[in-house]
Amino acid sequence: MSDPVLAAKDIRKSYGHGASRFDALKGVSLEIAPGESIAIVGKSGSGKSTLMHLLALLDNPDSGALLVEGTDAKQLKDAAVNRLRNEDFGFVFQQFFLTPNATVLENVILPLKIAGVSPKERKERGMAALEQLELADKAKNKAINLSGGQKQRVVIARALVNNPKVIFADEPTGNLDTATGKLVEDILFDLNRENGITLVIVTHDVELAERCDRQLFLRDGVEAPAL
Repeated sequence: MSDPVLAAKDIRKSYGHGASRFDALKGVSLEIAPGESIAIVGKSGSGKSTLMHLLALLDNPDSGALLVEGTDAKQLKDAAVNRLRNEDFGFVFQQFFLTPNATVLENVILPLKIAGVSPKERKERGMAALEQLELADKAKNKAINLSGGQKQRVVIARALVNNPKVIFADEPTGNLDTATGKLVEDILFDLNRENGITLVIVTHDVELAERCDRQLFLRDGVEAPAL
């Protein structure tokens, strides 16, 4: 049996000190299998975004262990962590984090540029990702001129451009109307089913969570019964 793609063992995370200390996570454990879709569900302040940031190696826990395909993240050198975040992980956030006056293609290929991929290959892989998201005709448009749904599809294309093993999506439909949000959800779940990409979704939307294989409910930094 293969190792979980990601595993957390009794991880804890606090912010601040003394009277202002906030315990965001108070001992959370989970395992995520390759190709699985999992929703981390909770209200604001439940610790769900903190957990995603730790799983994605964007932050470090105060205690406990985070394993990536069986390897303790503490044993990974900075270069290995950067490679994971740039090549094996893709990110889709509620805020689009696009460079407004850069073209759609320029935004999509940014991870490839960071990875040192040649300009020719960057363009080929960027256009392939845009075609997959039906945005190839927008490649030369500036990001600032896109609709909200188009921007989120560009973000997904950028997340896909390195053929990641895992996509982390933090409230991916939070800034979208219902119909556009449903389209974005469909794209993410199609990628999960057809490409075998592991999908980790942070959401307070129970309907979105129910589309995942499994749900982890958080309340006040600990796992809780279903909301």
